[in-house]
Amino acid sequence: MKSNKDIAELMDEPACEHNKKEKSGCAKPKPGSAAGGCAFDGAQIALLPIADVAHIVHGPIACAGSSWDNRGTRSSGSDLYRIGMTTDMTEQDVVMGRGEKRLLHSIKQAVDTYSPPAVFIYNTCVPALIGDDIDAVCKAAEEKWGVPVVPIDCAGFYGTKNLGNRIAGDAMVKYVIGTRDPDPLPPEITPEGIKVHDVNLVGEYNIAGEFWHVLPLLDELGLRVLCTLSGDARFREVQTMHKAEVNMMVCSKAMVNVARKLNQQYGTPWFEGSFYGITDTSQALRDFAKSIGDDDLTARTEALIVREEARIRAALEPWRERLKGKRVLLYTGGVKSWSVISALQDLGMVVVATGTKKSTEEDKARIRELMGEEALMIEDGSPKALLKVVEDYKADILIAGGRNMYTALKARIPFLDINQEREFGYAGYEGMLELVRQLALTMESPVWPAVRAPAPWKAARTVA
Repeated sequence: MKSNKDIAELMDEPACEHNKKEKSGCAKPKPGSAAGGCAFDGAQIALLPIADVAHIVHGPIACAGSSWDNRGTRSSGSDLYRIGMTTDMTEQDVVMGRGEKRLLHSIKQAVDTYSPPAVFIYNTCVPALIGDDIDAVCKAAEEKWGVPVVPIDCAGFYGTKNLGNRIAGDAMVKYVIGTRDPDPLPPEITPEGIKVHDVNLVGEYNIAGEFWHVLPLLDELGLRVLCTLSGDARFREVQTMHKAEVNMMVCSKAMVNVARKLNQQYGTPWFEGSFYGITDTSQALRDFAKSIGDDDLTARTEALIVREEARIRAALEPWRERLKGKRVLLYTGGVKSWSVISALQDLGMVVVATGTKKSTEEDKARIRELMGEEALMIEDGSPKALLKVVEDYKADILIAGGRNMYTALKARIPFLDINQEREFGYAGYEGMLELVRQLALTMESPVWPAVRAPAPWKAARTVA
């Protein structure tokens, strides 16, 4: 079980700019603060996209049942990550002290059945409270069956989802990264006359397969992605992350401790960026070239940006006229609280307010930069509060997570899902085309005038 000192170190993250303030560190968790996702939830969704690993949840079955597959990530190969595995602890296991035995048996069953390259063990509240030593069990299992078994001590009561993200990243740095060197690049896939550079993306989850919009651009520039932690990743790729020339921090500061520790231990520079919107996608590509410092790469990057921006802006023009001036209430968190604003502003839409419940101080600074110092930032995501903002600011659409869908539909307001459960990918230049298509389809649906009109029997009574 993690000590208070371990948790304090993870919360007091030096790479977070708000730690330079007088009151440093992330806020200590308060009772009920894990309602938006506990530390276990954060750790599991951060690592579950590693597709070929056996992910075992050590605890009661409800922990696995409530959290499995709630991030709609996609894999281009192995689908082992989609098999929910749990030790299914019961009251009898707690009373009789059989938790560690069940865990060892579960690891054996996973290894025998699926022959995975590695097994990840997620600790939850119950085994943490009764004192199960998952580190010792993982070490014994690794020696016995010759497969890496990684303990991720992420009991839910440790704190919030963001803390769980950091616990997951810390486990990768401690047990996985640096245990293998990358494969040599075969000459036949090296672009003619182009020097290939190795890079990583940290906090990119390939939700709805959206990173596949971006990967061809990186391939064209000669940027070999050693690993995306963790979308569509493989265990052997995570092992090689220490050899990258630069890391891009994609998902705000969820796993910023990974980028910082790779910088400390291996000297790898890192920058924060986003692939949402034309402006941010182009900036991310420029930042890769700038960080690597290759003049030829910089020239080719600028040429690619000019070509792709011209192509996508031409494709967006018919949609822009339909969406220009439409007013949006954006209620999300983290990187999307500011990166999606940039994407919507590229379309000429007006963002009247944005949610910041799970945003860092840096996210809020970016929001002010995009929307002005008087930007309306929403902390209260209750249905009543959201609908009041919609009414007061005359919003035409609510863009939020799936849990807010029925709030919007009951109020007869167009709704677009932007969070991890979504079915469509919005990253990169191609993702912008998908975003405008979904926005237009949602807002122009004939259902809205129909549901807002008086009921036929009421209209008939008025005429009579």
